Amino acid sequence: MTQPIELIIEEPALGSFVWRLLETDADGANPKVLRDAFDPADTYEAALASGQRALQSEIRRRAEPVHAQSA
Repeated sequence: MTQPIELIIEEPALGSFVWRLLETDADGANPKVLRDAFDPADTYEAALASGQRALQSEIRRRAEPVHAQSA
């Protein structure tokens, strides 16, 4: 069974936005950081777009057949 992944956008400093992918248990609790932004974005929209690309990348990575991941 796969675990849910949540994309969040935070503004740790005014005008500085970062994305974070959180992996939760099946009930959506106990979040753990899976991946996060290397650098902050200037806008919420830019951080969201970057986070969505990271989420899609993670989904594709998890969808690969097991034998392809070990190659």
